[in-house]
Amino acid sequence: MPAKDIAHQPCRNALQKDGWTITHDPLHVRFLDAEMFVDLGAERLIAAEKGTEKIDVEIKSFLGSSPLTEFHQALGQFMNYREALANQDVQRVLYLAVPVDT
Repeated sequence: MPAKDIAHQPCRNALQKDGWTITHDPLHVRFLDAEMFVDLGAERLIAAEKGTEKIDVEIKSFLGSSPLTEFHQALGQFMNYREALANQDVQRVLYLAVPVDT
């Protein structure tokens, strides 16, 4: 399992304060022969529709020496996760959490 990003806990706390229930930390995704781990899976009740909204969040801090390299890595990872999740659970929406200044 990969190491957690430095912004992992603050992002998790922010989601919980916004009413999300963390369901996976991390969310294990298997696609073809690859195992992947999206940082967080969360859901919250939608009162008007009497259902649930489900999201997955990949967290990146961009602390490396090259922001462009970090961006390409994060985007590639995001695209891989999106494809894998689309094949498993179409009800989930994937987000990429990054610092505001990024």
